[in-house]
Amino acid sequence: MKSIVAAKKKNSRRYGDNLWGEASSPYNKRSYRPGQHGQRKAKVTDYGQQLIAKQKLKVYYGNISEKQFRKYYAEAIRRSGDAAENLIGLLESRLDNLVYKSKFVSTVFAARQFVNHGHVTVNGKKVNIPSYIVKAGDVIEVREKSKDLAIVMAAIESQTRECPSYLEVDTKKKSAKYTFVPKFEDVPYAAVMEPNLVIEYYSR
Repeated sequence: MKSIVAAKKKNSRRYGDNLWGEASSPYNKRSYRPGQHGQRKAKVTDYGQQLIAKQKLKVYYGNISEKQFRKYYAEAIRRSGDAAENLIGLLESRLDNLVYKSKFVSTVFAARQFVNHGHVTVNGKKVNIPSYIVKAGDVIEVREKSKDLAIVMAAIESQTRECPSYLEVDTKKKSAKYTFVPKFEDVPYAAVMEPNLVIEYYSR
């Protein structure tokens, strides 16, 4: 699992940002792109900027598949209001993302496996689908038999990141209430994210 996560985190260098704001990010050691010509600064077209914005969001939320990400775009433009804000709201409402943001595990990739393996409940019912959309007011909790797992204890004790304002986390119970669906400005991104460019990319 560590090798998989390390490989995916190399995307921080590929897209020129420390996506998760972690001290161990490969981007901190080499801020240029990987490969023989990584240090060359090429001019990026409008399309290129849109593509990078899309890829950064996909990777940030756990390397979401293109098929699934396009579905989020379709739902975002179907809903009333600002499509970019709707897209962020959908991505943030994923169960694996909220498990990660609640600090029950240390990475969003670990959160996907954690949910998949049946360690999480929503409103008291086991949910093992990482892409499950959590609603405002729902309560996420680590199942009783999983609360003392080393991966959970280590993540909760870590001081490297804070829980966002839209989650009320009880570290003793290892539960979190999703109080509201966040706007773009509410999400504590460590890197620059541009969901408006993602909407432009798919709207071409």
